[in-house]
Order: sequence, then C-alpha cells, then structure tokens
Amino acid sequence: MKQASLWEPLEDKKVYCFLCGHRCRIREGSRGVCQVRENRDGTLYSLVYDKVIARHIDPIEKKPLFHFHPGSRSYSIATPGCNFKCLFCQNADIAQMPRDAKFIAGEPFPPESIVEEALKYGCESISYTYTEPTIFFELAFDTARLAHEAGLKNVFVTNGYITPEALKTIRPYLDAANIDLKGFTSDFYLKVCGAKLELVLESILNYHEAGIWIELTTLVIPNHNDSEDELRGIARFIASLSPEIPWHVSRFYPAYRLMDQPPTPLSTLSLARKIGLEEGLKYVYEGNAPGHGGEDTKCPACGRVLITRHGNAMTGNYIKNGACECGQIIPGVGL
Repeated sequence: MKQASLWEPLEDKKVYCFLCGHRCRIREGSRGVCQVRENRDGTLYSLVYDKVIARHIDPIEKKPLFHFHPGSRSYSIATPGCNFKCLFCQNADIAQMPRDAKFIAGEPFPPESIVEEALKYGCESISYTYTEPTIFFELAFDTARLAHEAGLKNVFVTNGYITPEALKTIRPYLDAANIDLKGFTSDFYLKVCGAKLELVLESILNYHEAGIWIELTTLVIPNHNDSEDELRGIARFIASLSPEIPWHVSRFYPAYRLMDQPPTPLSTLSLARKIGLEEGLKYVYEGNAPGHGGEDTKCPACGRVLITRHGNAMTGNYIKNGACECGQIIPGVGL
C-alpha cells in the first residue's frame, strides 16, 4: 500500500481523486470506482502499488503498436483493477478482480526490479498493460522515471480515461500509447463500459497534442458498435486529428458478460478497414484474426508492403531511415 498521488482532502475526511475521468469523491473507509484507491482516515492510498499480477515479455506488436519500434520486445506489467466495467472485458479475471472477487492478488515487484528485468531480457520498452495503467499510476510513474534513466521507452495500453492533470504528470516519461476507442456513441460507453465518450475523446486529443505517439484500437462487437455509421464516425474523428494515426480494428470473441454475442464476422473487419481508408486514414489494420491478413504496413504512396506481420510478430521490415524506397515518409517512432 502506498499513499496515492493526484488527490485532495475534503471536509469530513472525504477526498477528491482526480486521477481519472470519474473524479471520485470518496468517503472515509470507501474506495473509488476503480476499487483500488481507498480513503483511510482522510488519506487516499493505492492498494496495488505492490500487487503486480502479470508480467511478460511481449512483441511490441501485441499492444498493438505497429509504428513504434517495430520488431522490438516490451516488458509488460499489470496490477489488478480497472476504472471501466466493460461487459466484454477480455482480461476480466484480473481487471475486474477487485470488483467481482472483492480481492486483490499480486506480488511485490518494485520499480527497480521491473527495470532490471526489462534490461536483462533485452527489451526496448516497458508496457503498462493488460488491465488499466491509469489505476496503478503510482507504480507506473515510479517505474517510467527509472526506465527513462536506463534508456528504456514507456508505453501505456489504456482506455483513455486519464485526466489532463495525470497525463501532464507522467508526460515527461511516456513515449507511446495505444488507446481504446471502444465505440462512438454516448449510450454504448455508458451502458457497456460505464464511462463517458466525451472524456475519452478529450483524452485522445490531449495525448496527441502532448506529442506522445498514439495508435487507436476499436474492438468491433456485433450488434453493439459495428454499424457503418459508428465505424465511419470513429474513422472521421481519428482523421480529424491526423490521417497518419494508425487505427486497429480488432475481432471480438465472446468474453465475460457478452458471451451471447458471436465473434465478429471477418467481413465486418474488412468493411471497417475500407471505411477507414475512405475517410482518409493511411494506416488501418485488422487484428485478432490470424490468417485473415490486414496486418501489413503498406506505403500509402506507391502501395509497397513495407512491414510484414503474422499474428503478433513482425516478420519483415523494408523501411529504411523512416521512409519507403519511393521517398514517402512513414510516420512513427524507431522505424
């Protein structure tokens, strides 16, 4: 347990947490929406600073980040907890653990050890992923600062519900983020995720304006966010920020509390990619559909295949000095 950051005391031992968009006002003895920040006698504590529940070495493509140091390895960590309540949560066993099981598992694994392990295994970055990195902000911040000192990059894989205050705090140490844009209607976000769409859109804009490399992911769920209008709305929003922001459209499989929905038809993924390209996006990828294709990076000018991928791994990279042979600059970091 560690005293939390980004909060203020209120009257009657209440506290105001401004870490995420929920901006919880928490009574003494209670927890915020995330269920991992607790008010104890008028002081807010993080309950997951020393509760690392997952740590793996992943290809950076698994985040997914396709334009950020392609082919590199990323040391990936998570604690239990999330500030969303997505009905389709793919990591519900750990993300929803504090809420569903009323329990917080994990083992002490301090920032120094995380950085040491990342270096030991030849990783170029540390990814804060699997659950929601915003809710284990204190561990992420302390680790990210040490990681930068050691020459490592830092990556958030996030739902995009961080406040401007929290983003400003970690900005000096955050190099890239894959942000979920889960849908494009307020109703979907409120009923399916337990959050507000407008705050996610604001956060994406803040990441982009802060100069952090971002790629966006939409899990396309049948009968929920797969209409042409909604997909086109997402594509238009991304293009309004920059047509060079990669958009990953990912296949849904039944999970958690949406077991009654079928997997996303491959034709829907292809339609989403077509819509993205029609709306001016230069890089749209189809994910979570092994063997289907749609994962290669192509030059938007001449059409050459520049990076080939299979599953979550890069199998070939033909970009030289950040550009195609035809001279077209390919946006990204470490290409």
